[in-house]
Amino acid sequence: MRDVTCLLSSRRVSSPSMDNLAAGFWGCYFGTTALMLAGSVFAYLRSVRRIARNAALAACVSGFLVIAFLGGLPLTDDSVELRFLAHLTTAAAGILCFLLLSVLGVLKVRAYRRRVRLWLVLSCTLGIGAGWLIAPINSLALGLSMALLLGAVALAFSARSATRGDRLAWAAVWAVLCMLVAIAGLGLIALDRDNAPTLLHGVSAIAATLYLATMATLLWLRYSYLIVLNEVMAHGPSYDSITRMRSHTGTERLVDEVFSRLHDDAVPVGLLVITIVNFYALNKLHGQAAVNHALFVSGGRLRRIVPSNVEVGRLGRSGFVIMMRHCKDSGNLIDVARLVSSRLSRPVQLNISADASRLESRGTAWAADMGIGVLVVSDRFRSGPDAIAIARATSRTAVGYASRIAWFDHPSGEIVELPVLASC
Repeated sequence: MRDVTCLLSSRRVSSPSMDNLAAGFWGCYFGTTALMLAGSVFAYLRSVRRIARNAALAACVSGFLVIAFLGGLPLTDDSVELRFLAHLTTAAAGILCFLLLSVLGVLKVRAYRRRVRLWLVLSCTLGIGAGWLIAPINSLALGLSMALLLGAVALAFSARSATRGDRLAWAAVWAVLCMLVAIAGLGLIALDRDNAPTLLHGVSAIAATLYLATMATLLWLRYSYLIVLNEVMAHGPSYDSITRMRSHTGTERLVDEVFSRLHDDAVPVGLLVITIVNFYALNKLHGQAAVNHALFVSGGRLRRIVPSNVEVGRLGRSGFVIMMRHCKDSGNLIDVARLVSSRLSRPVQLNISADASRLESRGTAWAADMGIGVLVVSDRFRSGPDAIAIARATSRTAVGYASRIAWFDHPSGEIVELPVLASC
């Protein structure tokens, strides 16, 4: 915050009269911009490039617009600055309007999308061209008028979509209103930075912050299905929507594939089979909704804690399997087993109603009662189902052990308990 205050204290960034409160408002806005950019990077890494591209575009365009209106650009001539602000406002409004219409789904038809893009380009070009024919201050007024006009168009489309039943369009209506307030406030600040009151800075900054927050929420709600779609496309019909990993059928296919190459690779395969034995009691006491919630939480925890070089999937109705393809060191497999035992056994507040919104009012504490079977598979096993059967029997035996982790010993053919260690 101190850096933002220093940045906004210079003449070209803002007026000398901008106090710490006004600088704090804009610091909150730029902090939101940074968070949105960080979120776009996260979305890009998750292969959701449409969210990443649109979020980064909204953050960068609006952020650069704010910096320019606050005087953060190295422009020493007032006439040049006013014309630049006019052209920037027109172009930014066109980009943000196109982005909003795209998020609303108005531009799904390619021919219609081309016409809208052409109309926006021609409108912005005419606005910028007309700005060169008038005085700089009038050019800025024209640019602000073009931005407000394009905002009104986006508001009309958003309101139409909302009245037709698109609930997300109401968020778009709010975003456009915030954008219009922010642009109008920034225009007033640019016209008289020396005497711009703190209240004007605060209203403009809050409106700009709310615009970014609303756009980020709208983008996530509109395109978050792409994350699930990526998993579905990777696993096909074998995708389990509850745990968001491979289903039992998909896991069987993966096991067959891995074990068909076991002799060629000549490298052992590590298996962890997790059997949760209190799903049946949970179903009898609280119903299938509570079981689904428990599976959802357990699957999420497993996906977060397993290393990137292992495969994980469901096994039957009450189990999971973790498979390490190149298990040269059984110690790593045991470490993963202990980590899974520690994290998966943590209690969770389960929803016992089919309505997820009633989680806080109707919940029950639950912890997984489980056993983990650890097995290193060599060429002694001819098929994957044999190995899975032994690992599952080992996990069921581990339920009675204090550590809840059991190891299948090949030389003796016996199941032995792994010692209890400190929690991971």
